[in-house]
Amino acid sequence: MNGVNKFCYDVVYIWEIRYFFMDKKKDYSKYLKEKFPAKEGFVERMETLLGKKEAKEFFDISYTKTPSSIRCNTLKISVEDLLKRLKAYGWKVRQPFKEFPEVMIIDSKLMPGEIGNAKEHLLGYYYVQEISSMLPMLVLKPEAGDFVLDLCASPGSKTTQAAAMMENDGTIIANEISMGRIGILNSNLERCGVMNAIVTRKEGVALCERFLKKSQFKFDKILVDAPCSGEGTLRKSPKTFQMWNIHMIKKIASTQRRLAEAAVKLLKVGGTMIYSTCTLAPEEDEMIVDHLIRNFDVEIEQVKLPLKFRCGVCEWEGKELSGEVKKCLRLYPQDNNTDGFFVSKIIKKSEKGCGL
Repeated sequence: MNGVNKFCYDVVYIWEIRYFFMDKKKDYSKYLKEKFPAKEGFVERMETLLGKKEAKEFFDISYTKTPSSIRCNTLKISVEDLLKRLKAYGWKVRQPFKEFPEVMIIDSKLMPGEIGNAKEHLLGYYYVQEISSMLPMLVLKPEAGDFVLDLCASPGSKTTQAAAMMENDGTIIANEISMGRIGILNSNLERCGVMNAIVTRKEGVALCERFLKKSQFKFDKILVDAPCSGEGTLRKSPKTFQMWNIHMIKKIASTQRRLAEAAVKLLKVGGTMIYSTCTLAPEEDEMIVDHLIRNFDVEIEQVKLPLKFRCGVCEWEGKELSGEVKKCLRLYPQDNNTDGFFVSKIIKKSEKGCGL
């Protein structure tokens, strides 16, 4: 699909969605199921992972919208003051986690674009971000003074989240390979008042190798929120149903493996790396972590978050994986009414396997 055709397709799709939201009598879920049916191979894989009953629940919820969620940007405003402003609009705002008051869900039924066009959003007082997307930084826990690498940073949701957690103290290298996406990244960093981030444009593996070759510099914390097949994002991007194919998954997994390897080498001994994706394919998730376990001196740390999670998959298509991958977290959309996600917390124990 060329650029012009893709643009026209997206415009038509957006207007179709607006039409269905404005017409309360229309069955949005039924419309999506007819327009974007799940491929047989995808259904079979999810049934293998979840069983037929839960796989049906997965696909049923995948044709519905996720609740609108935002993250208060504490670099610019306190949680309390933002709540006052949003409630003045008549919005119903809920904070689902006591541990993370900055995470908010908007329960009001708003018009498409209303959250993004609000003055508070334009001023950078909050970031529109799905709850599952907030998890990697909540697990990484960057602190003031840390040296942090966000290897695949655009559009900047996790970089801005890290800056807020660090209170703009320390340094974040926010890397993005695409020039077009760098513009979006820079815009979001500026809007949110981020002052401790340096934006780089380089292929992820090449960036890591350059750091090692030129300076032997190592990071305290690294996030590899890897590009993926997007199986967990069906609720906001139903076109993924059409794009899904097993060959794409295997090709992307090769890139993810290279990114994860390069990032581990750039991590300090004792440092923490988060490997995460917004997909549920074991080839892109546990099998990448298993590869790191077998080739580097790392351990997987058990993570606790105030959400329902499933353990990592220890066997897939006849291949036995390290028992350590069971400590990884799988987030299915039907469990918490979110997008699907995968998170692993990796601690580097020594330089073994790093070629040093």
